[in-house]
Amino acid sequence: MRPVVFVAPFPLETTLRFARAAARLEGVALLGVVQELPRGADRHLFHDVVMVSDGLSTRQLIEAIEILRRRHGDPARIIGVLEPLQTQIALARKHFGVPGTDPVTAELFRDKAQMKDRLRAAGLPVARHALLSRRADAEAFAQRVGFPMVLKPPAGMGAKATFRVRDLGELLGALDGMHASPDHPVLGEEMLVGEEGSFDTITIAGKPRVASISHYLPTPLTVLENPWIQWCALLPRDVNGPEFSEVRRVGVAAIEALGLRDGFTHMEWFRRPDGSIVIGEIAQRPPGANITRMIGLAYDLDPYRAWARAVIDGAIDGEWERSHAVGCAFLRGIGRGRVRAVTGVAKTQEEIGKWVVEAKLPTLGAPKSDSYEGDGYVIVKDPRTEMVEKVLRHVIQNVQVHYG
Repeated sequence: MRPVVFVAPFPLETTLRFARAAARLEGVALLGVVQELPRGADRHLFHDVVMVSDGLSTRQLIEAIEILRRRHGDPARIIGVLEPLQTQIALARKHFGVPGTDPVTAELFRDKAQMKDRLRAAGLPVARHALLSRRADAEAFAQRVGFPMVLKPPAGMGAKATFRVRDLGELLGALDGMHASPDHPVLGEEMLVGEEGSFDTITIAGKPRVASISHYLPTPLTVLENPWIQWCALLPRDVNGPEFSEVRRVGVAAIEALGLRDGFTHMEWFRRPDGSIVIGEIAQRPPGANITRMIGLAYDLDPYRAWARAVIDGAIDGEWERSHAVGCAFLRGIGRGRVRAVTGVAKTQEEIGKWVVEAKLPTLGAPKSDSYEGDGYVIVKDPRTEMVEKVLRHVIQNVQVHYG
């Protein structure tokens, strides 16, 4: 049996889907490093497990893996899906001499300023950016790019850690509020405006073997700034046309420039009003916001096994054919407080139920989520992209979440 260490601080369902897939691979003895033990049927998921008090600590991670190494022998792989852990996992690989993404590559994907510097050096289109730690930095950057602009932590995760500033006063106030300093700078970027989506790959030996493209309707930052908007993500069935050729070109070139060998990538792209494509950022992990699940539905296969095969075996199971368009509508509404009611569900289910493949309704009494992913979701699929778009519109127009 191959000892494979899976790092999963908390037993979130999205994380456990990947762990289950890894545990099912032939010849794998899955070993866990966790802060909290899985519950229910998953309490027996790991062949052995070591608990830590801080799942983001490189020192604790290495100490836990050393305990597992003494019990089960040298690890064959050390893996995990959470973006904030990728550099620590890479450092643990280096410590134990385990194959996989190295610390330099992991940090390039994690540190958005370094990432954009590398991509720009490779001739790829990225937003103009600068690390801001003082008033003078901010004023100089504002002179170059103007307003509005966006601010984010250098190691933030997509739009969840991003917000827009509209003038110098807001910019300086935001730097104070984020406690910017030379030791803890803030990443400033020019505001990218236009169509937005993702380019997601399974990469083997440095070459993307599967590439999926999604559209965001509207952009996540717009949704964050307008709490009443119900966000949708759409995976068109046909992603091989000329309208996506530049997305594919820059996506593949970005992976090559950053040096990933095996694994999933998730790249945010923008199409400016003039049609040009700009890279927002790229992560060395499976996509979130149900996009991993949706990729599996678009290709009629198990995307979690595909990830496990990539990072453990450096392999992929055959060719993939995209047979469906898939979409996800994220449910939320106007107001604050806790979820008081969800209306329109029964009628909507009656009208579009045959297209629904998975749904999670908001939990009554739960506090309103501050994420653009809202309090629940509905995933739909059909061979026709236009039908999936129509059904998504029907969901967000007829299912309403009420708070109080």
